[in-house]
Amino acid sequence: MHTPSTEAELAEIIRDADAPLAIRGGGTRGVDVVGAPLSTSGLSGITLYEPGAMTVVAQAGTPVADIEAALAAENQRLAFEPMDHRTLLGSKGEPTIGGVMAANVSGPRRISVGAARDFLLGVRYVDGIGSVVKNGGRVMKNVTGYDLVKLMSGAHGTLGVLSEVSFKVLPCPETQATLVLHGLDDAAAVAALAKALGSPFEVSAAAHDPAQGQTLLRVEGFEDSVRYRIDALQKLLGGESTVEQDSAARWAAWRDVDGFADADEDIWRVSCKPSDAPALAAKSGATAARYDWAGGLIWLRAPAGHAVRAALGDYDGHATLIRGQGQPRFEPEAPGVARITAGLRTRFDPRCILNKGLMG
Repeated sequence: MHTPSTEAELAEIIRDADAPLAIRGGGTRGVDVVGAPLSTSGLSGITLYEPGAMTVVAQAGTPVADIEAALAAENQRLAFEPMDHRTLLGSKGEPTIGGVMAANVSGPRRISVGAARDFLLGVRYVDGIGSVVKNGGRVMKNVTGYDLVKLMSGAHGTLGVLSEVSFKVLPCPETQATLVLHGLDDAAAVAALAKALGSPFEVSAAAHDPAQGQTLLRVEGFEDSVRYRIDALQKLLGGESTVEQDSAARWAAWRDVDGFADADEDIWRVSCKPSDAPALAAKSGATAARYDWAGGLIWLRAPAGHAVRAALGDYDGHATLIRGQGQPRFEPEAPGVARITAGLRTRFDPRCILNKGLMG
C-alpha cells in the first residue's frame, strides 16, 4: 500500500502511477475499488485552529476523533455530525476528515445546518496527473470561477485526492432535548415532522423509527429556549409524547444506524422528497426502514441481492448501496449527467486512475 507522509510524496505517487489507484482515508466505509491501495492516513495533523474564527485547517488523513477532541476543548463541534460507518459495516480503522469531506458524510443535523460540504472552506488536492491544486481559503465568500471546493466534496476521490481541508466549525449548544412522539404510522410521522420543521421552533433533527413506534424531534440551544420550544412543539403536534432531556447517546446511535448493524442483509440509503418516503419504503421490498431528515433520507434493510432500485421505480431521488454485493453502489447516472461527469473526469483525471469504476 502507498502511504505518503507529505503532499509532495502523494503527488509523486500519482504522477508515476501506471495503473489504477484505490484511494482510501481511514478505510471505514467498506468501499472495494480495483487498484493499488493509496492511503492518505500518513497525511495527518491539525495545521491551524482558530477558535475565535471557528476555523480549522487539517491534513486529509487526520482522524475525526482528533479533530473532535481539539474542538471539544474549546466547546466547539463539527455541526454536521458525520456518521461513523464502523458500527454498521463492522469495519476497522479510523474515520478521517478527508474521507468525510470527500464523501460529504452528513448526519441528522443536516436538515438544520447543512451538509459537510457547506462547512468546507478550502481544499488542497492532487489531480489524476499528479498536479497539486488549491481552491478556496479560510473564510466564507462568494465564488467566482469553478467552485472546486464543493466539487471535491462528494466526488469520492474520483477527481482528485484531498491532501488538506479547511472548514468552519460551530459552538456547542448549552443543552439539548428530544421530543418523542408515540404511536404514529409512517405517513403520520412524516407529516408531523414536516409540521415541526415548518414551525418557528428550530428543530435540529427530525427522525422516525417504525420499529419502536417513535418519532423524534431534537431541539438544541440555551436551556430556557429549549424548554420553551419543546413545550410549544408538544402543543403544536398533540398526541402522546415524552421528553428525553439527555438524548445525545440516542442520536449518536441513530446517526450510525446501529439498529441495522447485526442483520445479515443489504443496507440501502435512499434520498427522496420527504412526502414520498412512506410510499417508497412500502414498495421497496425492504424488511425494515427508518427515516431521517424528516423523511428526506430513508435507511432500508433488504434481503441480500434484492433489486431495491427496480422496486422503487421512478421517483425524485436516488438509492445508494451501503452494504451488499452484486449491484452498483451508486445510482446509474442519467445520460445528460453522465456526459457532464465524463467531461469532468477527462479534465481532472485524464488517465482514469483514481477510484476507477467507483461512481460509474
